[in-house]
Amino acid sequence: MNNGIIDVLKKIRFLLYPYLFILVACLLIKALYTKDVIYYTVNGWHFAFGDVFFKYITNLGDGLVVVLISLAVLAYNYRKGFLLATSYVLTSIVAQALKHIFLSPRPILYFAADTSRMYLVKGVEMYHNTSFPSGHSTSAFSAAVVLTYLTPKKYYGLLYLLLAILVGYSRMYLSEHFFEDVVGGSVIGVFVTALWLSYIDKKAFIHSEKWDKGLLSLMRSKK
Repeated sequence: MNNGIIDVLKKIRFLLYPYLFILVACLLIKALYTKDVIYYTVNGWHFAFGDVFFKYITNLGDGLVVVLISLAVLAYNYRKGFLLATSYVLTSIVAQALKHIFLSPRPILYFAADTSRMYLVKGVEMYHNTSFPSGHSTSAFSAAVVLTYLTPKKYYGLLYLLLAILVGYSRMYLSEHFFEDVVGGSVIGVFVTALWLSYIDKKAFIHSEKWDKGLLSLMRSKK
């Protein structure tokens, strides 16, 4: 059972410390360069392998994938599956609320007057609205925090962070989002999730014996 936000932050430190360093670097980039410059810089770094790789890696931040991962974890442990699923739901609600508050245009709409300069990956469906924040980035970073929090080998947090960063970068590579959309999504994913874990994982019910089982154990007991 955790003792609050400090305990959660300690458990995710292998993810949190490098993330904070990267976040500061991202904020510095944002302070020095305009939205257009950052977009066209990232958009200019395209290559054949990237067109394929990022088109698939981006799916790790898709809501359906997170739900499937939650169900897989739920099969072995109710508590862990519950923490992963509820963190996804909460951060998604926050991200969707902000999307509909800001209603910011996505790159394809923002640059609609001259799309000739944009490199678009073939086969990718382009969305036009609700750009900020990136929902895929929010989900990926939220899942990375929960998985780091739950895994006994905390240094795996570096791997989870890397995967979340790749998802975030894929959203820019595919021209679905701007730099600030991804950064904003990551902030929601990391800090809202950490706050939620510090609250819900203190509850006694979630640490009861029945919550330490999973759907598979229930199925075995019925045989």
